[in-house]
Amino acid sequence: MKSTKHITALIVCLLTMAAGMAQEITVQAPEQVYVGDNFTVRFSVNDQAKDFRGPTFKGFSLISGPHTSSQTSMSFVNGQMSRSVSTSFSYNLKADMEGTFSVGAASCTVDGKKISSKGFTVRVEKMSAAQQQQRQQQAQQRQAYDPWAQQPQPVTEIDEKTLFARASISKSNPYQGEQIIITYKIYTQIPISQFAIDKLPGNRGFWAEDLSVGQQIRQYEETVDGRRYQVAEIRRGALFAQENGKLTIDPLDLNVLAMVQQQRRRTGSIWDLFDDPFFNTRQAVERPLSTNRLSVNVRPLPPAPQGFCGAVGSFDAKGGLVNTSVKANEAISYKITVTGRGNLMLIDAPSPDFPAAFEVYDPQIDDNIKKGPDGVSGSRTYEWVLIPRSKGDYTIPAFSFIYFDPATGQYITKNIPEQRLRVEKGDASSMATASSKDDVKLLNSDINYIHPLGRLHKTKQSDNPGWAFYTIAALILIAMSAAIILSRRAATAEQDVAGMRMKRATRMARRRLKKAAALLGAGDTTRFYEEIYKAIWGCLADKYNIPLANLNRDTVSACLAEKQVPDEQQQRIMQVLQDVDMARFAPIDPEAQKQRIFDEALTMIASI
Repeated sequence: MKSTKHITALIVCLLTMAAGMAQEITVQAPEQVYVGDNFTVRFSVNDQAKDFRGPTFKGFSLISGPHTSSQTSMSFVNGQMSRSVSTSFSYNLKADMEGTFSVGAASCTVDGKKISSKGFTVRVEKMSAAQQQQRQQQAQQRQAYDPWAQQPQPVTEIDEKTLFARASISKSNPYQGEQIIITYKIYTQIPISQFAIDKLPGNRGFWAEDLSVGQQIRQYEETVDGRRYQVAEIRRGALFAQENGKLTIDPLDLNVLAMVQQQRRRTGSIWDLFDDPFFNTRQAVERPLSTNRLSVNVRPLPPAPQGFCGAVGSFDAKGGLVNTSVKANEAISYKITVTGRGNLMLIDAPSPDFPAAFEVYDPQIDDNIKKGPDGVSGSRTYEWVLIPRSKGDYTIPAFSFIYFDPATGQYITKNIPEQRLRVEKGDASSMATASSKDDVKLLNSDINYIHPLGRLHKTKQSDNPGWAFYTIAALILIAMSAAIILSRRAATAEQDVAGMRMKRATRMARRRLKKAAALLGAGDTTRFYEEIYKAIWGCLADKYNIPLANLNRDTVSACLAEKQVPDEQQQRIMQVLQDVDMARFAPIDPEAQKQRIFDEALTMIASI
C-alpha cells in the first residue's frame, strides 16, 4: 500500500517537473520543397501560450495563418488528476523561387516568461521534367482508386462578379498638396477566411500616409449593378499630390482565401443521403485580386504670396514668446503652433523676422499628428531658441502664416501679433562668457569713468623694439588674415544652398535616426517608421539637392545614375526604400523587423 502511494507521488512529481521544464517552442517544417509547392510550418508549445509573434517568411508567399489551435488532456492515476495543455500555430506557405531561405525565430509568452524557437532553413529546388511526370502519374493513380477523387470540383465557381476588389478616391481633381482619401474594398458573395496584401501601389507623384494602422476593418452591405455584396474596407490612405497634371494611382494586388461550397455527384448509393447542404464541406481556394487603376487630375495652386510655406488644408496658427522679460545672454523661446487638417507633415518651417541683436538657432519641430479614417489632422509646433546679446527694448514684428484652403480656392492669412521684449543687463558671469559683434558697438557706453592721468616717468629701455614686438605683430597679421579668409569662406558657404544642404544631410539624418532608436523598443511602431522614412528621404533630398516636390523613387534613381553611384549601391538604396514602404503600410511582424529596417537605414545613410 505504501509502495503504491510512493509510486503515485513519484508520477505526479515527474509530471509536474516535465510541465515546468517543457516550456519551449518546437518547429515542424519541411527541409526541402519544390518551386510552386504549398506546405505548412507549425510552431508548437506544450503549454498555454500568449502573445505569439511569428517570423517573416522571406522568399515564400503567405497563403494563410497563423492558425491557432489548442488541446487539453486530463488523466486520473490512483485518484490523482493531471492536466496538460498544448498550443500550436500553423502557417500555410507557397514556395515562390529557387534557393535556400532562412526563417527566423518565433516567440510567445508562457506563464509571464518569453520563450523563443530556433531558426531553420528551407531549401527550395526546381522540379525536373521527370519529377513533374511522376507527380502527374501519382495523382492519376490516386484518382483511379479514390471514389471521392472522381467527384466534380466545387460547383460554386469564383468569377469577377462573385469576388473582386475596387479602389475609390474622395476627389478626382484636387489641388496640388490637397489631402484626398483613397479606400480599398473587397466585394464578395462568398465567405472569405483570409486576405493578404501582395503588392502596394507605388503612388508616383504622391506623398502617402496609411490610415489603417490600429483601425478595425469595416464591413457592410452594398449593391453594385443590382447585385448585393458583402463589403470589407481593407485599407485606407491619405494622398497628397506633389506635382500637378494627370497622375495615375497603380492597382493594389492582394490574395484572398475564399471558402467555396463543395457538392458530390449522386451515385444511387447510400452516400446520396449526404448530398445535402448541411453535409456539404467547404474548401479554401486562393484567389489573386487587383484593384482598378485610378486617374487623378491635379490642379496647380494659384500664384502664392510671399511667405507661403506650402500648407494646404484648413489651419489655424498661434504663438509668440514664452515670456517677455529676460536678461542678456539668457535663452528665450519663440513658438508657432499650426493646427488643423491637411498636409501638416509637409509644411516648411516659417521664417519670423527676429531682431539682428538676437542669436537665433534652427527651430525644433514637435509633431502631434493623428491619422484616422477621415484623414490626417493634428498640430505641428516650431520652437526657436533666441539669445539676446545686449540689453534694451526690442520688438518682434507680427508674423503672418499663410495657407491655401482648397474649399475656397484662396490663400488665407493667420496673423500672430507683434510682441515687445525687454532685455535686462545680464550677470557678470554670463557677460564674461558671452561674445558677439554687438559687444564692440556698446564699448563706449559701458565706459563710465576714466581715472585721471598721473605722472609719467621716462624708462631706461632702448628706443629699438625687441624681437617680442615683431613676433606679436606678425601673429596679429596672421590672425587678421585668417579671420578675413574664414569670413569670406563662410559668406561663400552661405550663398551655396546646395552645399549647405549637403552638409546638413548627415546631421539631420543622425537626429532622425537617434529619435527612431529611442522609439525602437517603445512599441510606437507608427512613429518609428515615420522617423526612419523622414531620415532616408530627407537625407537623399539634401545630399543630392532634390526638391521635396520632385522627391520620388524615379527622381532618386535618375539622380543616383547621374551622380554615377555604383550599380550595387543604387540597388541597395532602392531596396531599402521599398522595404521601408512595405514596413510602414503592410507590416507582417513589426517587432521582428524593426531592428532590421533600422540597421538597413543606418547602413544606407552611412554609405551615401
